[in-house]
Amino acid sequence: MIAMKTLLGTANVALVIGLLSQLLFSSRIVLQWIQSERAKRVLVPTLFWQISLVSSFLMIVYGILRHDPVILGAQLISYAIYIRNLQLLREWDKLSPWFRAAAYALPVAMLGWFVAGNRHFSLRAMLGTEIPGGLLLLGAVGQAIFLLRFVYQWIYSERKGESSLPLSFWIISLVGSLLILAYAVMRRDAVLIIGNVFGTVVYARNMVLLRRELRGVPAVALPQVNSESNINS
Repeated sequence: MIAMKTLLGTANVALVIGLLSQLLFSSRIVLQWIQSERAKRVLVPTLFWQISLVSSFLMIVYGILRHDPVILGAQLISYAIYIRNLQLLREWDKLSPWFRAAAYALPVAMLGWFVAGNRHFSLRAMLGTEIPGGLLLLGAVGQAIFLLRFVYQWIYSERKGESSLPLSFWIISLVGSLLILAYAVMRRDAVLIIGNVFGTVVYARNMVLLRRELRGVPAVALPQVNSESNINS
């Protein structure tokens, strides 16, 4: 009975953390969506990356509490990419030293606690996950594609020397989000369902806006179009 109450308590805490994370993720997308609609082109403010960083940490905790290797692995990589985008925007050094120190230390501390293990979560429990192999593969593929968008965006931005989000980023986002949504439905994961249903709509809309922007610019100016994706808030 005590073990059951502990399990339910952990599940409830995980749900709250996951929903809070998705709320923040959704707020960054709404922010980006509103600014893009007003400008009639895709814009990504600095605040987008700042919110992403906080949300990603919460999802790392959620993945640990859920013993979900798909979520945990994806968010660890995303977290590093969000920091790098802030560095490319030259906004990272403007943040409080305490915030930057916490941004580096908290994920490491959380992972250390996870590896050490306790009655609520542990690496051993995750390795013994009961998620069916086929379902785990679907989630892994979806997250791999979803992460590929930021790997691609990272390489693209590094070459340009600034944080940019090209059309391919949104196409990859949509494909990955749809696969993760299928995984979430099969896993009955309300947190992932809520986040990806909303995300697919925004990704599709950004594709429309960016395609219109590309069609409306002369061919000689096309190489510079995507640089307008970077705007400081």
